[in-house]
Amino acid sequence: MTTKNFKFPDNFLWGGATAANQLEGAYDVDGKGLSIADAMPGGKERFKVLADSHYNFDINPDKYVYPNHEGIDFYHHYKEDIALFAEMGFKVYRFSIAWSRIFPQGDEFEPNEAGLKFYDAVIKECLKYNIQPVITISHYEMPLNLAKKYGGWKNRQLIEFYERFADVVLSRYHKQVKYWMTFNEINSALHFPALSMGLVPSNGSENFKNIFQAWHNQFVASSKAVKIAHELNPDLAVGCMVIYTTTYAFDSNPVNQAAAMKQNQEFNQFCADVQARGEYPAFTRRMMKEHGVVWEDLDIRDEDLALLKKYPVDYVAFSYYMSSVEDKTNNPDNKITGNLMGGVKNPFLEASDGGWQIDPTGLRIALNELYNRYQKPLFIVENGIGGYDKVDTDGSINDDYHIAYLDAHVKAIAEALEDGVDLMGYTPWGCIDLVSASTGEMSKRYGFIYVDLDDNGEGTLDRRRKKSFYWYKDLIGRNGIELEAEY
Repeated sequence: MTTKNFKFPDNFLWGGATAANQLEGAYDVDGKGLSIADAMPGGKERFKVLADSHYNFDINPDKYVYPNHEGIDFYHHYKEDIALFAEMGFKVYRFSIAWSRIFPQGDEFEPNEAGLKFYDAVIKECLKYNIQPVITISHYEMPLNLAKKYGGWKNRQLIEFYERFADVVLSRYHKQVKYWMTFNEINSALHFPALSMGLVPSNGSENFKNIFQAWHNQFVASSKAVKIAHELNPDLAVGCMVIYTTTYAFDSNPVNQAAAMKQNQEFNQFCADVQARGEYPAFTRRMMKEHGVVWEDLDIRDEDLALLKKYPVDYVAFSYYMSSVEDKTNNPDNKITGNLMGGVKNPFLEASDGGWQIDPTGLRIALNELYNRYQKPLFIVENGIGGYDKVDTDGSINDDYHIAYLDAHVKAIAEALEDGVDLMGYTPWGCIDLVSASTGEMSKRYGFIYVDLDDNGEGTLDRRRKKSFYWYKDLIGRNGIELEAEY
């Protein structure tokens, strides 16, 4: 077997990604209000709790633990953590601004200056090491008050509240920060509306009319953020952000091919189409109808559609963890439960401990599908695998499974670049261990940096470099990787 040394573009943005609610902690410090994440209990039953008809974002410390309250205390460790990112050679660091740290209730007219000063300091620390911040404006952490008092994103008033928040942070940081994203994994609401929309059964998540109205409100809010950014500085780059799950048909049966097409439309394409193309896709009305929703029953105004068309996003960012397989013709016992989006087991793939099917070639396919569809720069802002790391007696942490996963996906990225895809950069998820969004646990670890903290919040919070830390540092330093030569 022969190999070739592939060099990434000189301006390729290597880095890592986190979210405020999963690592900052200090949930009630310096005027911060509660977020919806602060009301989500920890543990493998998290999504089951959120789906209960009686759950309404109340906090019950007698019954549950809330790991997001402490996170990994990045609020007090950010200098140490950013120094470790710099040691790896990060060019960018993707993080989010906690909405409730700036507007504690979400509906105030004046921001919380103490919250802004924290992000002043974080951005300053990044720039000190020539690390460019990449900021997600809203990442699964809307103010709790907006969910409880206003009913979440189904309420059109949230457009105004989000616009005020976006205006404050963009105006404050546009001179230091070029790269922005409006909403994290906006399409996740098809399956998990609690995280991105603040919708649970008790306030309407089981009615798809609310889901589609909330999406529309978010699309309008996103375009308003693009407008604000471009009026501040036309060179600012504002992206949308979706989960992308490369989807295959189980076989060549047309029934399964059509099922894969439908899954791609509903999950992979719908939200990105509106934000990147500036208009709803042709399949929208049928998609809504199949979910019991009529377009004319939604509050969608002519001025909204004009705004979407005038202010689409500049790039398409996405997370990629796994692929899925659609099978409508075979034994339902073949269904796999680990995959976030369902589907059936792919016999050609291995799965992680959590049941996520590992498919690096699927990332190459995703990059080609996205670029050919939108012809806009792409940005992989999440990719990774969660595992159960342990500290050996000599203090080392040998996360070889983590290295193998990332190495295979970086090679797939290189192949996609050779295919002609315009890719801005790569920020693996959870570059430092943090609280899992799906389970609220610390034990499901993604990071290059180990944090001494367990699922019950016990530990020293000491940081340790894992074996993958040195692998990623070497990759960034070489800005290249060995590929199998096809010819």
